[in-house]
Parts: sequence; structure tokens; C-alpha cells
Amino acid sequence: MTVTAKRKIAKRPHQIVERVAEFIKEGDLEGVVSMFHPQCRVAMDPDGQPMEGHAGVREIFRDFVANRVHLKGTVSGEMINGDTAILQGAWTVEDRDGNALGGGVSTEVVKQMDHGGWTYFIDCPIRVPAPAR
Repeated sequence: MTVTAKRKIAKRPHQIVERVAEFIKEGDLEGVVSMFHPQCRVAMDPDGQPMEGHAGVREIFRDFVANRVHLKGTVSGEMINGDTAILQGAWTVEDRDGNALGGGVSTEVVKQMDHGGWTYFIDCPIRVPAPAR
């Protein structure tokens, strides 16, 4: 896809997970990356170091996209304040045969970009990490 090509965006914060699932299903890693803010932090392992930026997102989602897993997400809470919002939800990942691979209850901070679409800024898909001591 070229830089000038139109890409699907999340017009509302709760749509981000839907777009990520679509991009995974389509095998579009850069589409998944487009749903994350360039300065994002993702805590896939809440006891480890968060992944950062688009390079971290590519690392996290590379195998999901390659295997075209099925991401199912529901947003149970959304609160918007200007160009920032917080989401709560639940998600599961299944292989192509419907076997569960993982899941969790998530908390995310999202930001609206200049193009009007929403992106993950802080993504805690399992749980929010404990405070640093």
C-alpha cells in the first residue's frame, strides 16, 4: 500500500479493536501498525518492559498477522475528553480452527490523530503494570 492510499481508520475510539482485527484477517501488518500512535507503549507482559513505538507493535503483531489469527474484542467502557479517551474491554485470540490462543481484559488510552482517526497510545491488554518502585 502506498503512502497516498486511503487506509481504514477508527472514527470512534471503540472501533480501533475492530480495525486491528480486520487488518490481521487481511494479513496487513502495516494496517495494524496504523492503529497505534507512533509514540505508543504496549504492555503485553505487565511484569516486563513495555514495547514502544511502531517497531514494538510490529514485533508484537508479526506472528498474529502471519498466522491470520482471529481477534475478537469487545469494548465495555469508553470515555472521551477532547483528543484523548480511555477504553476498557475484553479480547480473545483464536487460531484458524477456533482454538483459543489467549485473551484478557484490557485498559487502553487512545489519542485522536490529525487525520481524525483514533489510535492506541497506551495499551495494556492483560492488566495495567504495577507502579515502578
